[in-house]
Amino acid sequence: MTREEVENGKDYMLIDGEDNAVPDGFNADYLKAYYGKLFPCADMFKWLSYGNDGKHPGCDHSYSGRREFSFTLDNDIYLRFQSFNTASELENAIKEKCPFKIDIGPAYSVDPSKRHAYSQGGDNIFTPVERELVFDIDISDYDDVRYCCSGADVCLECWPLMTVAIKVIDTSLRDDFGFSHILWVYSGRRGVHCWVCDGKARRLNNEQRAAIADYFRVYKGNENSNKKVSLVGPALHPFLARSYTDVLQGYFEKRLLSSQNLFLNEERFEKILEMIPDESITSELRGKWLSNKRSKEDINVVRWEQLKHLLSSKKGQGHRRCIEEIVFSFTYPRLDMEVSKHMNHLLKAPFCVHPKTGRICIPIDPNKCDELDPSAVPTLSKLIGDLNAGGFIAEGDNEWDGTSFVQCVKYFKEHFLDPLHKSCKEEIETSYNAKVKQSRNSISW
Repeated sequence: MTREEVENGKDYMLIDGEDNAVPDGFNADYLKAYYGKLFPCADMFKWLSYGNDGKHPGCDHSYSGRREFSFTLDNDIYLRFQSFNTASELENAIKEKCPFKIDIGPAYSVDPSKRHAYSQGGDNIFTPVERELVFDIDISDYDDVRYCCSGADVCLECWPLMTVAIKVIDTSLRDDFGFSHILWVYSGRRGVHCWVCDGKARRLNNEQRAAIADYFRVYKGNENSNKKVSLVGPALHPFLARSYTDVLQGYFEKRLLSSQNLFLNEERFEKILEMIPDESITSELRGKWLSNKRSKEDINVVRWEQLKHLLSSKKGQGHRRCIEEIVFSFTYPRLDMEVSKHMNHLLKAPFCVHPKTGRICIPIDPNKCDELDPSAVPTLSKLIGDLNAGGFIAEGDNEWDGTSFVQCVKYFKEHFLDPLHKSCKEEIETSYNAKVKQSRNSISW
């Protein structure tokens, strides 16, 4: 805190306790300090304005005021269709209401807070017109292929499933679709969110969003089916082949195979044998594994190599495809398809505090997602403790500079926001110049 605040007696954020210790977990009382001192409200508003908060004559100054924000307050009180014209308006509302969660919706055709006034006119003028292409991936959707945790629980043994999802989807979005401005965020508990913020992504309609989501659809998710994935055609699609070679196969064999003990016992290896349609192969492998339950080597690795060798030795594309199907079933990203298909779907804002864990929803560098430990991300209590121990803040410095939060905000600003803002300003300039030229041509005739 600043010296002026201390001198004025503004010590509301200090927590009583020995050595400024702060209890772990989520505490609603800490939110006031977090939103007042650490939440990067100005940067969030700058992001969601996409360059339209400047003075350039090509800016759409109504843009920010047409974006929906949703606040979830204590006792599950929902405040939807809120809008803010300036960063200070957003900041004041957040500080006043201290929401347990902030969700971001689309930019609508009109100010969402005044939607009822427009509806009385009889025309369906209130409609979403722009929204980031978003993806939502939850670890709980992988419960049938992980044995260390279940539900919302996550640990370092199963987190690689989220790492795989980030690597596969991020690479495809950049290489196959040409997107550049992509933000990955840890949800604070059980999964990850992806925000694709390029102009061409934000302006996709629902049908186009659905087409992109379907491009990634491989996992069937049918509990009654032995095969959980659908790999069609005599050879893998180039995107799937690249994902398999560059990501899936390595993570399956080097990380998940042993960490999840996929072949540890009969119940587990039977789940894999059910994916093989050749009964002669499954009988041979089952007999071998039941008669030899001990191994000096990792039994998971040994049995996987035996399965691969036997399938590879058989003639026919179907047997080789079984190996790929098993790997895809255990590793391929499982998207919440509906989140990606519809423009009006809300998604939790980055830098929120998860009310169950107290963890901050931090940005993830896709190039370093291997290094993320979900249990070690900054928490609300840790940040308040950092503030308490931080001493005085020099004028011009940010409060988060002395906290474990600093790298998260720095990455967001330098690697995501600054390049995005530069691109948006260039797009606005180009569009404005084209309109001016068109206007001059129309007059000159």
